[in-house]
Amino acid sequence: MLFIPLPFVVAILLLILFVTVARRDDDAQPNVPFLALILVAAFQSTLLGLRWGYGVDGVGRILPVVAATVPPLVYGGVCGLVRKSDLSTLLRVGLHLLPAAGVVLLIALWGDAIDIGIALIFVGYAMAILLLMRSGADALRLTPFENAGSTYRAILFAASALLLSAAMDIFVFFDFAWTRGAHTPLLVTIANLAVLALLSIAVATASRRGRPAQTLGITPRLEIAEDRETIAAVQVLMETKRVYRDVDLNLDRLARKTGIPARRISAAINRATGKNVSQYVNDHRIAEACGLLTDTDKPVTEIMFDVGFLAKSNFNREFRRVTEMTPLEWRRKKAPSESLTA
Repeated sequence: MLFIPLPFVVAILLLILFVTVARRDDDAQPNVPFLALILVAAFQSTLLGLRWGYGVDGVGRILPVVAATVPPLVYGGVCGLVRKSDLSTLLRVGLHLLPAAGVVLLIALWGDAIDIGIALIFVGYAMAILLLMRSGADALRLTPFENAGSTYRAILFAASALLLSAAMDIFVFFDFAWTRGAHTPLLVTIANLAVLALLSIAVATASRRGRPAQTLGITPRLEIAEDRETIAAVQVLMETKRVYRDVDLNLDRLARKTGIPARRISAAINRATGKNVSQYVNDHRIAEACGLLTDTDKPVTEIMFDVGFLAKSNFNREFRRVTEMTPLEWRRKKAPSESLTA
């Protein structure tokens, strides 16, 4: 019977995932680091299959170098959702190639320290990602508000997966020291599956796609004059221009429309409402959706698109957060009595 190592299966699935994402019908600019991450992981899985499935030990010197490119790609993908870099592409690529170059030096000069070196690279980039996300979902200035919450959770998961991979490298180091690698194949397989989970979340992140605001019962705490001006400017856009209907609206775009720095908008909304900007914008979307559900016979899906949502799961989740009921439950409860007896 033909034996196909599990890493080969993982590589095939990753290639299918890459084709699916690359051919996605989407107007947004692709997240190149995340796409490159899929290909690198597929290549790494293939090398793992050759080494542990068919005993091709020669690839063992390539694997650590390939592994060292994974954390920089994850970090680069996250940066593409958080901020625009002032550095040139060539300089950024050069800086993030330094970990791989360091691993090459370890292979040449101190082979026993490779696993520890890889672990330190993974931990360092995980900490850098968590530092980027220290302000929560509002750090995702270039991410549409509809997906900010799920994207934030996905990034935290990705950082956790990097830490898990680092732990696996440390286990492999001690396994070779104590048992001469008796358990390494199993550990490597588990780590490879963890990377697959990381990539799935990363690709989902890279891919594009309560009560209504006026009845939330929240009295804005506008004790700071600057906050009053900021909230007033944002409210004008929300109420007169209904910018929340823009499915691509994000914190960076909102800052450009108001002429107010993104950090100032985020801080003012947080102090005034106790929410992040994504929740604040979605409150306005849900408020209009509630009115349309009550006053019109439009289908729920049409209303969802009208108010700025693209995904039904996001719409339903936010609707339940704001109103504590589903859109259909809201329509039944708020429908005029004459429509109920018609």
